[in-house]
Amino acid sequence: MKSNFICGLIIVLGSIHWGYGQDKSLQLFKAKVEDDATGLAMQSVHVVNLNEISGTTTNIHGEFELMTKAQDTLYFSYIGYKPLKVAITNDMIRFGDAVFKMTELAFALEEVILQPYRLTGYLDIDVRNSPTSDVQRYSIAGLPNLGYESGGSSLRNIARSFRSIFDPLDLMYNTFSRKSNEMRKLNKMREDESIRDLLAIKFDRQVLMQFLNLEPGEIDEVLGNCNYSEVFIKEANDLQILEAISKCYEEYRILSM
Repeated sequence: MKSNFICGLIIVLGSIHWGYGQDKSLQLFKAKVEDDATGLAMQSVHVVNLNEISGTTTNIHGEFELMTKAQDTLYFSYIGYKPLKVAITNDMIRFGDAVFKMTELAFALEEVILQPYRLTGYLDIDVRNSPTSDVQRYSIAGLPNLGYESGGSSLRNIARSFRSIFDPLDLMYNTFSRKSNEMRKLNKMREDESIRDLLAIKFDRQVLMQFLNLEPGEIDEVLGNCNYSEVFIKEANDLQILEAISKCYEEYRILSM
C-alpha cells in the first residue's frame, strides 16, 4: 500500500515537472500584423523576440512565425509606424490567432536651411571648398585598438582621447560593469540576419535600447567612453553602432582579464 502511494506521488510530481517544462519551452508562435487604421495586412514588418534575441519579418499577408514562450516580449518595427511592444501570453501561443495592430506616425516636415555652397566646375577649387569633418583619430604602436577618435581638433577633445588611451580600463569599467548581462547579448544580435537587416536601415537606436536595456543617452555615453567621435555617434546606422559597442566590449573584456 505504501509503495503504491509512493509510486503515485512520483508520477504526479513527474507530471507537474513535465508540464512546467512544457510551459517554459520554446514553441512556434504564429500571428499577423495589420494597419490599425485600415485593417490591411502589413508586409515586411520586423518582429524581434527581445528575450531570445531572434527575429523575422512578416510575409505578403502580414503573417509571421517565431519561436517564443510565455512572458517573452516581442518588438514590432516598421518605418513610418509607431513601434509596438507586446508580452506573449499562454493564450496567444495556444490559440495562434493573435492579430497585432500598428499605428502610423504623423510626420511634420521641419524647415530646412540650406548652407551656401555652390560648385564652380573646377575640381581642385570645389574640393578645397567642400565641407570636411574635423574628426581626429590617433593610434599608438603596441596598443590593440586600431585607433582613437577625439571628435574634433579642440584641446578638450584631444585630451579626452589621450586620457582614455592611457587609462582605458577605468572608463570602460564604468560603462560596462553595470550592463554586463545585457552586453552578453551582443554576439547573438550580430549573428541573427533578420536583426542585422533591421538595424542596417535604422538610425533611431530604439531597437538597440530595447535589446540592451539602455536609457536614451547611454549609447552615446558608451561610445564616447570608447573614443568614438561625435560625428560617428550621430551619423552611423544602428548596425554600425552595434558593431562599435561589440568591439568596445571585447576590448574591455581583454583589458579586465
